[in-house]
Amino acid sequence: MRAPTNATAIAFQDTIRQHGLPGEVVEFEITTRTAADAAAAIGCQLGQIVKSLIFRLPDDEAVIVLTSGSNRVDEALVAQATGAALGKADADFVRNLTGYAIGGVPPFGYQHPAHTYIDEDLLQYPEVWAAR
Repeated sequence: MRAPTNATAIAFQDTIRQHGLPGEVVEFEITTRTAADAAAAIGCQLGQIVKSLIFRLPDDEAVIVLTSGSNRVDEALVAQATGAALGKADADFVRNLTGYAIGGVPPFGYQHPAHTYIDEDLLQYPEVWAAR
């Protein structure tokens, strides 16, 4: 692990500080592309990895689901909660919403508001790890 050198990682570290939150952005020498890769690189449980998944509603609003790395999102349940069908968010939609590319979307700090749902399984851990 090392301090961030990537411009978007540094920007997200600034977002963390602006909100007065604890936490540090770190970069890894090895791949953290999947939740399993990230857990292995960090040395934590798979469930401690936060996956930030973005869906698109028919009215072009976004739904963000923060889920534990050991879980899969029940899209039908999320659709029921939003009252609308979920669509896949393409790379342009995700970048326009968050300012980040798919695969490196942090759990908060977006310019545009979105419906956000958080997996309760994440609450069992004193520490979780999310992308940025």
